[in-house]
Amino acid sequence: MGPVTNPLDRTDSTASAPSSGYAGDPAVQAEWDRRYTERDKLWSGQPNGALVAEVADLAPGRALDVGCGEGADTIWLAGRGWDVTALDVSGVALERAAEHARDAGVAVTWVHADLVAAALPPAGFDLVAALYPALPRTPDAAAERALLDAVAPGGVLLFVHHAGMDSRPADEGGFDPADYVWPAMVSARLDGQWDVQVDEQRSRVAPDGGAGAHHTDDVVLRARRRG
Repeated sequence: MGPVTNPLDRTDSTASAPSSGYAGDPAVQAEWDRRYTERDKLWSGQPNGALVAEVADLAPGRALDVGCGEGADTIWLAGRGWDVTALDVSGVALERAAEHARDAGVAVTWVHADLVAAALPPAGFDLVAALYPALPRTPDAAAERALLDAVAPGGVLLFVHHAGMDSRPADEGGFDPADYVWPAMVSARLDGQWDVQVDEQRSRVAPDGGAGAHHTDDVVLRARRRG
């Protein structure tokens, strides 16, 4: 495991870039770096609609953006007073996100790691947002446990994914939904310590441009950890 930015140390993105160290599977990093390098802009640059809707009534605190990509959701949260830690496996994505954060004048803590390898502080965040994440599915449910363990008492987990993806067959490009974590797998692990506030499929207002714009519906899971 390589070095990783300490998520407890706030990094002013107006002055710093993400750490070059990476914690996780190098093959996964290489694959995502390739995807980002192939396009000057992979995503729309607009914050996720479900994030905007579900976070509007929350008081700002410590937030974790899992799979932050080019930083649109991170910057939206930071601009509204959240102390944001943004995590991604792609160094290319993080460099872009840091540049966008500098342009927006917001401070962000960047973590170059996958979720399981990041060694995040237990119960360290008032909001854990995972928006269309590519979280590998493992027999020990490591990613699901890492998501839940990161939420502080009284905090909120927001997990959003494209509806129907979990039931698709493997495609010719090598994408197999059985390899990844979907909302139903996360909700299945919510025990008496959690209050499920939203668990539904809803229409998605897709932004112009960006990968995934063709998806029309999302599954939205929002749960609060009891204090």
